[in-house]
Amino acid sequence: MLVEVTVADNGSVTSQDVYAEEPDLAALAALLADRTRAEFCLALLDGRAWTATELARLAGVAPSTVTSHLNRLVAGGLLAEERKGRNRYVRLADPGIAEMIEALAARSPQHPVPVRSLTAARRHRDLAFARICYDHLAGSLAVAITDAMTAEGFLSWDYGPALTTAGARWMRELGIVDEPAASSHRPHVRTCLDWTEQRLHLAGGVGAAVFRHAVEESWLVHARDTRVVRLTDDGHGALRVHLRLPDAALTAG
Repeated sequence: MLVEVTVADNGSVTSQDVYAEEPDLAALAALLADRTRAEFCLALLDGRAWTATELARLAGVAPSTVTSHLNRLVAGGLLAEERKGRNRYVRLADPGIAEMIEALAARSPQHPVPVRSLTAARRHRDLAFARICYDHLAGSLAVAITDAMTAEGFLSWDYGPALTTAGARWMRELGIVDEPAASSHRPHVRTCLDWTEQRLHLAGGVGAAVFRHAVEESWLVHARDTRVVRLTDDGHGALRVHLRLPDAALTAG
């Protein structure tokens, strides 16, 4: 933005109320410095809209305290809100915010979480294997798919991630439809740093299209009330045929 200013003979600015813009990283960090707000953002990586009551139950906090947290996250641009009747729903503001949260999680110190049951152990294992990252797949399966698409020549990394001609043909043959450019401001191909694998998985328009196709074909199914997605027998067979993924990559560790 251009601002007309008055400059004195000595080079100093004499006009009042003249400002330049620069990023306030501390303000962004402050939004996530609170554990409750950070937990909300991680939960919202499942891509759906949550009510304040659902988030309060997840974090184990009183519903009366949730509103102020959500107001700060909405004002800070991390969340978007929508109203349905008398209910207020919130979701991550856009895919870029989701990728930022996932990347921050990958860079964050890891702290031990008590695992006191086989159910909890299975949940952590399944989360590391295949989970939703807003609109695309994350986890070791997502990393394996990205590696396989590279090995098959469907992705090129010469100048950053890019879908090759062979990759575009592969998507067409499988009926995988990318989002129209007009409906998305994201690059055609983007990567996201996987917080459990510490490696890149496929994101952006292509990543979203591949994930959406896998769900529509019932290769992947959503687990109830969690970010986890499960690989079906049909999905196991399809990924072996179409990407030559080995059995080891198709099984939760």
